[in-house]
Amino acid sequence: MPTRFRLEDPALAGLLRRLEERVRGMGGRTWVVGGTVRDLVLGRQPRDLDLEVTGLPAGQLHTLLSEQYSVQFVGKAFTVFKLQGLPVDISIPSRLHTGESTSIPGLLRQTDPDMPIDEALARRDFTINAMAWDPDTRELRDPFNGREDLAAGRLRHASHQFVEDPLRVLRAMHLAARFELNVVPETIALCRTLSQEGQPSERLWEEWKKFLLLSRKPSLGLHFLDQCGWLRFYPELAALQGCPQDPRWHPEGDVWIHTLHCLDWFAAERTGHERDDLIVGLGILCHDFGKPATTKNDGEHITSRGHESEGTEPTKTFLERLTNQPDVMDDVIPLVQCHLRPRALFDVRASDSAIRRLARQVTRIDRLVRVARADHAGRPPKPFDGFPAGDWLLTRATSLAVDRQVPLPLVMGRHLLELGVQPGPDMGRLLDDCFEAQLDGEFATLEEGLAYAKSKLSALC
Repeated sequence: MPTRFRLEDPALAGLLRRLEERVRGMGGRTWVVGGTVRDLVLGRQPRDLDLEVTGLPAGQLHTLLSEQYSVQFVGKAFTVFKLQGLPVDISIPSRLHTGESTSIPGLLRQTDPDMPIDEALARRDFTINAMAWDPDTRELRDPFNGREDLAAGRLRHASHQFVEDPLRVLRAMHLAARFELNVVPETIALCRTLSQEGQPSERLWEEWKKFLLLSRKPSLGLHFLDQCGWLRFYPELAALQGCPQDPRWHPEGDVWIHTLHCLDWFAAERTGHERDDLIVGLGILCHDFGKPATTKNDGEHITSRGHESEGTEPTKTFLERLTNQPDVMDDVIPLVQCHLRPRALFDVRASDSAIRRLARQVTRIDRLVRVARADHAGRPPKPFDGFPAGDWLLTRATSLAVDRQVPLPLVMGRHLLELGVQPGPDMGRLLDDCFEAQLDGEFATLEEGLAYAKSKLSALC
């Protein structure tokens, strides 16, 4: 089936051409596979190359690649070569050792460079990723009807070998959300038989990152996670289901439905700055984790007072399941704790001091406004008013130069040393006093800060 695709990026096209020619010159065959082919079928330009080489043993391929590139060998589960500094992964077909269990994490495989390409495609996750294109002959292999599934908006596992990697369930979550696909019932049923227990957190983290950074409609991914029973591994999310909200403020339904709407809003407003989008996305995902523990219904009103602070522990537990990066928790948890503050400060037209103190607590007010904005917007059919509270707070914070940073103390220990203050508890208390006065707006320059410190010292004499 000859098919012509075009790589518009000249660097990517040139890299593919050079690799294909060298492999062909050694008697091998290069297939473009996976997400690269999927994107080309969709009419999108890929940003990297996913290649499968047949006909060459691993050692010979490594020697060939090493002649021109710095090569890194990756993974026990599959034989994958990465070329340092270049957006390409090159794999060799592989199969399980005879008699090995498919439930062992980090499963060892044995390369089989002579495996037919259709058989090699069967070990891939989904039909939409199980296509291969030969850039030399223009042949397209699509043994599992991936193009048809893409056109129909379906996500379907390629073969029963899907079960070899349980974390393909999370991949289904992010692919369904990224391409707005419906997972077919037989794939959902197969996913129900799998477990993420024993899987390394690093791999969980990578799939959740893709989900938050690439999804067009995250609600579809979380809906699938519910359908296949995998919310059992995320009790913080499961607890949101059936947690009621006052219909006057939340006509959309329970906290779970609200969270899905918030995430869809977030996806439509991502900035493209990966770190910011990741932290904001996690903040939105976790922002109401405190509601199940605080929600009360007195028959007339449904309230969840204190849910912001109550969300601290479940957010920490959820994030610890995914990553051991303390900076992620340090950035996300304050957003959960303070997600109602933009509206509260706006309602009272808070002082500069209150805004500076908020910046000290959350570090990035601009991120907090994004979380609060999604929270405010995720309540259909309640009309969205543009969230004037967020605009007001961001304008004020920007004017105070604390929209993206914590206020830094003007008066430092070295300044007090010059004033004759010796290191110790008294210096610490005076530094704290000076910083509090600075936050309150009592001074705005170092000279004014030193005058304030001198006045405090005089008062102690």
